[in-house]
Amino acid sequence: MKHLFLAAGLLAALNLAPLGATAQKKPATKSATQSGNAQSAIKEADIKRDLFALAADHYRGREAGTLDELKASVWLADQIRAIGLQPAGDDGTYFQWFNLQRTRLAKTSTLRIGTHQLKLNEDGVVTAPTNATVNAPLVYVGSGSAAELAKVDVKGKAVAVQISGAPTDGISYRRYVFGKFGGQAGELVKAGAVAVVFISDAPSQALYDHWSHIYERGRYSLPGAASTKVVSTPPVVWLPASAAAWVQQAGQQLTAELKVESFQYPSVNIVAKVPGTDAQLKKENVLFSTHQDHDGVRAPVAGDSIYNGADDNATGCAALLAIMRAFKQQPARRSALFVYHGAEERGLIGSTYYATTPTVPRESIVAVLNAEMMGRNAPDSAALLGSTPPHLNSSDLVKTALAANQAGPKFKLDTEWDKATHPEGWYFRSDHLPYARLGIPAVMYTSLLHADYHTPRDEASRIDYAKLTRMTTWMYLTGWAVANRTAPPAREPGFKLER
Repeated sequence: MKHLFLAAGLLAALNLAPLGATAQKKPATKSATQSGNAQSAIKEADIKRDLFALAADHYRGREAGTLDELKASVWLADQIRAIGLQPAGDDGTYFQWFNLQRTRLAKTSTLRIGTHQLKLNEDGVVTAPTNATVNAPLVYVGSGSAAELAKVDVKGKAVAVQISGAPTDGISYRRYVFGKFGGQAGELVKAGAVAVVFISDAPSQALYDHWSHIYERGRYSLPGAASTKVVSTPPVVWLPASAAAWVQQAGQQLTAELKVESFQYPSVNIVAKVPGTDAQLKKENVLFSTHQDHDGVRAPVAGDSIYNGADDNATGCAALLAIMRAFKQQPARRSALFVYHGAEERGLIGSTYYATTPTVPRESIVAVLNAEMMGRNAPDSAALLGSTPPHLNSSDLVKTALAANQAGPKFKLDTEWDKATHPEGWYFRSDHLPYARLGIPAVMYTSLLHADYHTPRDEASRIDYAKLTRMTTWMYLTGWAVANRTAPPAREPGFKLER
């Protein structure tokens, strides 16, 4: 009950009424076997209205664990209640509360190189929270090649390395650079370095501009996870290209006093249900999945500091509301379960929590249909992740989804992004993954990445609403078919992910 009291207190602070079970008249609808689907209930105007509301500046980017995420979650629950769905969260509410464990550098941490006192998260970033006290000479080793390292004894020193090169093993450039912070830095630490400083070159500077802000937040996980452990390891620092000239100067000292703090605060899943019409099949659930959080307020880019997350993932949120209207108008034989996962951007935390602690019997979940970024790129293209081995965990479910595409929007489907060799590893970056790891048939509907991904330019005005409506229809038609067939989707024998 502690989460119920927490929810009531937070909602009271927001001057909002609790959203729990309300008296509903039983709708006079025909059974799913007596009439067709309710595709006509999915309307572009509704989707556009809901998306503009959720991706507005009012919600300040809906960062997980903040009042902004909570306010957006309450707004979504209010829309769900207005549609008429049953609460399926904790204690008769639409909410399932869980805690985030956040581990980050304390603001009292300091870092100096020579005469340059660096403002952490402004002049440079530390790539992982660590307790560390360093006072050591800084040596510059170029790109850190074997030939360059052979000239320098790095033991007991801070080592500055110029980022250079490009991936040769099929991974993305982002993963190549981020890999250096563990791989190359780890090798230098094994050789005796007490700190490692990476300096951006021209290509990695663009990456620094786009992604360095993620390190300010530190690490997030569920309490008790291995990543919450506070460590004391040599710090790894990432500097912009503008630092190159002065970092290379000889005779400098690196001094650092880094301190870690770790604490918990709440995030939330939103859970609702349309009961099925069949006396037996209503005990089973087709789970429609998405996430409501995004990146919040960060350092300004071109004067805009709010990461509104219109495509990522207000598109999925608006799509689920539309699908709810269709199932409310015409229920299926199986129950339709809708879960908005909190804290996806912090590492699939809400979906990990729900998959392991569901509010329905886990064995009752026969399929997961996940909506992730469905409103950009070419109007006639899309992707269905989980349709290509080794990500394929139900040929049966995929065949149903492909048939729904042909019956509805007829998208040209990109299969490259679902391959294990794709450099982005996109399959592993959304909320279907925790369910798939448990063997539950799961697929992801997406229109893939674009240049505005995780930037303040991901605005509601940039969404292709006609395409989003067609993506929503495709997802609904798949779920409708799964919810009405007699047998649940068969699971793939021997399913095993590559990582």
